[in-house]
Order: sequence, then structure tokens, then C-alpha cells
Amino acid sequence: MTDTIFALSSGQPPAGIAVIRISGPQAGPALEALAGKRPAPRRATLATLADPQTGTHLDRTMVLWLPGPGTATGEDSAELHLHGGRAVVAAVESALATLPGLRRAQPGEFTRRAFANGRIDLAEAEGLADLLSAETELQRRAALAMAEGALSREAERWRTALLQLSARLEAALDFSDEDDVEEGESTLPIGFTADCAALGQSLDAWLNRPRAEPLKEGFRVVLAGPPNAGKSTLFNALVEQEAAITAAEPGTTRDVLIHACALDGVPFLFVDTAGLRDEGAGEIERIGIARARAAAEKADLILWLGPEGEGPVPLTPPVPLPSSFPRRRESSPLWEVSARADDPAAPRKSASALHLSARTGEGMATLRKALIDHARQSLPAPGEAALNQRQHTLLGEVAQSLHQATTERDPLLAAENLRLARRALDALIGRTSTEDMLDTLFGRFCIGK
Repeated sequence: MTDTIFALSSGQPPAGIAVIRISGPQAGPALEALAGKRPAPRRATLATLADPQTGTHLDRTMVLWLPGPGTATGEDSAELHLHGGRAVVAAVESALATLPGLRRAQPGEFTRRAFANGRIDLAEAEGLADLLSAETELQRRAALAMAEGALSREAERWRTALLQLSARLEAALDFSDEDDVEEGESTLPIGFTADCAALGQSLDAWLNRPRAEPLKEGFRVVLAGPPNAGKSTLFNALVEQEAAITAAEPGTTRDVLIHACALDGVPFLFVDTAGLRDEGAGEIERIGIARARAAAEKADLILWLGPEGEGPVPLTPPVPLPSSFPRRRESSPLWEVSARADDPAAPRKSASALHLSARTGEGMATLRKALIDHARQSLPAPGEAALNQRQHTLLGEVAQSLHQATTERDPLLAAENLRLARRALDALIGRTSTEDMLDTLFGRFCIGK
């Protein structure tokens, strides 16, 4: 029998109200044990809670009885809306722990049960996890779109289309068994390739969208350049605090410094790096330089404060998909920045570079606006669902199998490729998944979710 779980699902006390959730087959008996009754379903009811072991009065509060399967978890559930003091919450949790069949919930266990009972799919669960961790309005709206099923609805539509294509292939196979087909002649149904291409375009529209990672982690801006180019001073000005040590001595910054912040509601991850130079660096500084180069390779944008035209070239991982399904991400851009406009002795750059002074503030407003505008173009549009790495990889497999089906002349091989496409699509929304992956996902949730 499935255990009945309970946990505090509201914020940590003290608070005005503390909500304890109970989910599982013993939720009703647990409510009767503490409140002395099981109220009418889905109706908030005033009740006096008492410890079933000692009869000690615990709290006078509102309770809810929510019979399954029409609940958040798909199971019988109950909610106790307590006064939000620490002692009240601790006393009620202790009383619940003494009841047979009840135990404290693990992180994400309520949501995992909702997934297991078909109340949500995997894409919606991932969206909910992102919603719980959202810190900016852009993050909230993108996560909400995913949690409310934007991708799931599309996935169901794609799956229906794949099933229809598969059915047409099966009919073509039956027909080919009854009639003579000349050697080398394709037996694919009429219009099959065109319909596959139309479905592929729908997949492309999602695969070519900006990805979720820069939105969740912050748009990654790496400041790079030689020693004493003004990187740390500019870094401090952008994050608006003295996060990095600044000094005239070369090689002051020897490690990668990362600071997350939001500019006009857009999440950024600013990265200060060690000065790049080939000579004169000690052992520790050389390690910092290697890390600086590695940071540049992961950048969404590089602000290059060194000699014009000599900035590092970010790496772009190849995407192993057919050329007819173009999805190659452009290399991370690099902006030339002249960061010491207040210093007459500082090297100058051409008029196309950004000229500013982090010390005096000259040009900083222009840089911030440029960063915000560029990041907004690179991040998902407000309210637009975006694919994470797992989802993007699986949807890419769907597209690749679909494309391969159109290149096969043998309907048996085409049908096998459509089956592989459906399998990847099922993994996308959690019809097939591994326990390790589920453990990782639901472990991101708090205990009461």
C-alpha cells in the first residue's frame, strides 16, 4: 500500500497561516483522528485539532477534505490551515507522525505523485520546478507557460500527427502485399514526405527558439581582456557593488568571479576574469588565465576590453542534425569595449566600439541599455515557453528520426523511424523515463511541494 505523506507546504513559520498537506489513502482517517470528523468534500470547515494519543488540544483551525482522484496529487488529500507559529506546526506534525501509515514527505514527493498519477506530465513538472525557483518576471512567465502545458499540448499534437503518419504507412504496407510493386519504386503514401516536412517545420519552430538555460541561470556576460584593462572596475559598476578587488598591480584578479543580478527585470550573470597575457604570469595566475579562457567559451556575450580584433573566439558545440533541419546556434557575440575613456593614456578603439568609463559613469547607461536590449532578443519572449537541454535533445531526436523517415524508400524502414520519433516524444513528456532522472528532477522541489 502507498504510504500517506504529510508536510508543511507554506513558508517556514512564524507566519499568519501555516498549511500542512496530507496525501494518500490514510488522509481521511488522519483528518478524523485529529479533527474528530471528516467534513464535506472541498468545503473549508472550522475544527478543533487534538492529539489522538493524549487528547491534548493542538489548534482551532480550518480544515479541507479533498477526496481523490480529482486532487493535485490524484490521491485522497487533506489540508490543515493552522495558526502559523513554530510550536503549533511542530505539535501537529508530531501528532501526524504517530498515526499508522503516515510519514513525513521527501522533497518533491507531492509533485512526483501528481506525475505518477497522471495529473501532470514531465514537461509540466519541470516547468513547476522552474516556477518555484523563478526570481524575475521573465523567468516566472516562461516557467508558468511550461507548467500550464504549453509544450505538453504541442507534444500531444505532434504525437497524434506521428500516429497518423504511421497508420498511413501501415496501410501502404498492406497495399504493397496485395499488388505488384516494381523494384526500386517507392511505396510511401502520396503526400507522406510533404506531411513529414510540415510536421518538421512545427518542430523547427520550437527547436529554433531561445533556450531556457540563459533565462534560468541568467544571460552570461563575460568580461575579458589583458591585465589592467579595467575589467574589475567595469564588473563592479555593472553589479553595483564592490564585488571584485581593483588595483593598479597586474594580475590582481586571479580567478573567475560570478555575480547574478537583474537589469530592468532581465536576469544576468556577469563574469569577471583574470587578465589574459602570455608572459609574466605566475603559476596561480596562469591557472586563472586558463579559467578565463574557459569562461569565454561558455559566454552568451563577451565584453572585450583588450586590443581591438584580438578577443577570444567562443566555441559553439556542433548540433548533429541533418542540414535540412537547420538548428545551429550562432557563436556567442563579442563586443569591443574601450572601458577607460577618462584616461588619456589608455589605448583607443575605433568608433564602432563602446566607449565608456566605469569610474566616472560615462557611457554606462548606454552599455546597460545595450545589454538589456541584446539579452531580451536572445532570451525567450515574455510568456513564451522555452526548451531546456533535456527537452531540446529529445525533440532534436524526434526531428532527426522524422527526417530520416522521409529519406527511406522502404516503408518498413520509414515506419521504424517514426516509431523512434514517437519514443523520443514519449520520453519528452515522461511516458518513458528513468528513476535517476526523476530523482534528480523532483529533488529540486521543497519538501512540501
